[in-house]
Amino acid sequence: MKKNKYSVFSNQALSFIIVYKKKPFSHVKDNSGRDAHVKKQKKKYGVLQRIQRVFKLNFYRLFRSPGGAKKVALGFALGFALEMLVLSTASLIYFLFYPIIRLSGGSLPAAIIGNVIGKLTFLPVVLLPFAHALGKLIYPFKIKEAPIKEHSFLEIFSGNFMEVLKDLLHNGLYTLIGMTIFGAFLGFVSYFIIYHLYERERHRRLERRKRHTKVALMRT
Repeated sequence: MKKNKYSVFSNQALSFIIVYKKKPFSHVKDNSGRDAHVKKQKKKYGVLQRIQRVFKLNFYRLFRSPGGAKKVALGFALGFALEMLVLSTASLIYFLFYPIIRLSGGSLPAAIIGNVIGKLTFLPVVLLPFAHALGKLIYPFKIKEAPIKEHSFLEIFSGNFMEVLKDLLHNGLYTLIGMTIFGAFLGFVSYFIIYHLYERERHRRLERRKRHTKVALMRT
C-alpha cells in the first residue's frame, strides 16, 4: 500500500514536535558534544548600588543638559534648594516650583535632576531637627502651640488655601525658617560645584572630540 506524501509529512512534523518537547532550545550542544544549559541571569543590585546607579544616571543627564553651565547650575541649585522645603511645607512648595525656575532663568531639566538628587541624599529628613533648633535660635519669640488640624488635599482647591497655609506655618514655623536657611546655603554651594563640574566635563568632551578627529585624519 502506497503512503500518501501528506501523511509522511504529518508524521515528520509530529516527530519534530515530540523531539522539541523532550529537548527544548534552552539546551545547546557545544563543540565538545556536551549539553550546555543556557540561562539568562539578571544581575541583582543592592539598595546602595541602586542609589549609586541612580546618582550616576542623573549626573550623566545633568552634564549633557543644554543651556550652558550657568543655566544648568542655576537650575540644579534651585531644584536642590527647594527640595529642602518639601517636608516643612507639606509639598506645597511644588506649586511654586515651575514659576520660580522659569522666572529665574534656570534650566527646568536640571532643576528636576537637582530635586531628585536632593531626595536621594535624605538631607530633608536628616536636617529637620537641626532646622527646628536653628529656627528657634533665629526667631526666639515663643509660638503658642495649637493642636494640629488635619486638612484634605481638596481643601486647597476649595477656597481654604489660606487657612491650610496658616495652620501649616503656625505649627512648623521654626522648622520652615531653619530649612529655608539650609536650602539657601546648600543651593548656593551646589551652584558653584555644578558649574565647575559641568565646565570640566565640557572641556573633557571637547578634548575627546579633537582626539577622535586627529585619529580619523591620520587614518585617511
